[in-house]
Amino acid sequence: MGKLRVVLVEPQEAGNVGAAARVMKNFGFEELFVAGQHPDLFPVAGWWASGADDVLHKVVFTPTLHEAIADAHLTIATTSSRGRTSPADFTPADVARELATLGADDTLALVFGREDSGLTREELMLCQRTASIPTNESFPTMNLAQSVGVFAYELSSVERRDARRELAPAAHVERLHERLESLLLEAGFLHANNPDRIYDDIRAILGRAQLDAREVTILLGIIRQLEWWGGTRWNGPSGGSR
Repeated sequence: MGKLRVVLVEPQEAGNVGAAARVMKNFGFEELFVAGQHPDLFPVAGWWASGADDVLHKVVFTPTLHEAIADAHLTIATTSSRGRTSPADFTPADVARELATLGADDTLALVFGREDSGLTREELMLCQRTASIPTNESFPTMNLAQSVGVFAYELSSVERRDARRELAPAAHVERLHERLESLLLEAGFLHANNPDRIYDDIRAILGRAQLDAREVTILLGIIRQLEWWGGTRWNGPSGGSR
């Protein structure tokens, strides 16, 4: 997964810069650039950062947007849906998927415009793609720091999903299906003349669950216990037929 750089173009309120730094740190991001003119950040930005002062003290200031994104590998300009004649390329979730495709040393620069007017056409053209947050059509504009927060949340979810667990190998999952289908046939839940009619749906359910190895092992253990319980129940301790 790549690295995230948040670029604020000519922010007008120091408090918004501080709030953006705070929400970035909430979700594990710290690379913040400010391009172009900006107000003095301290002390107001520090008040709004509320514990994310370390992010503020590492802000990189550049005279222009071009310099802020020059070394980035993917540049995405954020834009409001208000007044757009064509949709933006990405939603925040799409941007998260793009970040996941980048190498560990690659940088995705996510560019946010001015609080009152956003990015100019020339600034939009400097970026490779555009992204917009789907909002209420009758009230589409968002506060700068809130917008940073929405994107930061989605982008942090990539790392959470990557670190979650390793999925079980296909052969392990197929063994589960074989045992489960056999058990359900024996129990009479599936019809012997056409078991796939229902079992295909069960496969789909388990597929959506994206089981990891431990979960498959637990389910196989349940099946094994049910097989033992069913055999004891119907055949009795002496092994006779029911």
